Amino acid sequence: MDGSERQKQSRPVEVAEAIKDWVVSQGLRGGDRLPGEAEMMERFGRSKGTIREAMRVLEAQGLVKTRTGPGGGSFVHEVSELRARALLGNYFYFRDLTLQDIYQMRRLLEPELAASLAGKLSEEQLAALEEVIDHYRHPSTSVEEERDQHVESLRFHATLAGYAGNELLGFLIGFMAQILTEMTVYRRLYELPNVELWSKGRAYQLQLVEALREGDPDRARLIMADHMATAQALMEAQEAVVVKGFMPT
Repeated sequence: MDGSERQKQSRPVEVAEAIKDWVVSQGLRGGDRLPGEAEMMERFGRSKGTIREAMRVLEAQGLVKTRTGPGGGSFVHEVSELRARALLGNYFYFRDLTLQDIYQMRRLLEPELAASLAGKLSEEQLAALEEVIDHYRHPSTSVEEERDQHVESLRFHATLAGYAGNELLGFLIGFMAQILTEMTVYRRLYELPNVELWSKGRAYQLQLVEALREGDPDRARLIMADHMATAQALMEAQEAVVVKGFMPT
């Protein structure tokens, strides 16, 4: 962060950024102890109150954990993937994301993820994907089951994202699966049973697992690309019907 940006910040936030820079420069990792308050005051040339406020900023960001009692103090804390997704989800909470927005990203990223994993997954990992698919081996028979099947189908993609060799790619795809799950639930897009969405989605996922097992990246990429295109079309049609409140005749 450059000086002009820091000048616009409050003093505690500025110090918090300086502490983060220092932690990185020192190569500190999660669980490492941070210097005490007096050393922080000397190192960063700020008052006790400013240092304390800066540490509160870092705690709120999930980057510092403070423990009291014997052996206590302030420690570097790695933000979990779950917390990072929650924070990012909060950012998008008041933005009017659409299915098109999400699928534009999914159609770019998920085929590449699939191709990158072809021939790279263990039999245990492949079995875990098949176990997810097994949760919706039959069409739903109720609204609740339809909702659960939508959620489980997206868990397949989140599970696949967890196997990514590229952590950024995996995080982005996992996050998109999360916000699409939330969107499906709070917009009640599952309320009208859609056998076509279930059957085509499940078939694509089974074919994808087969391509991954066979180590065929081109086929895996193509299957996922077709899967995403079909899912977008069917989900957008589903949303239009739910919004109108009736099925087309």
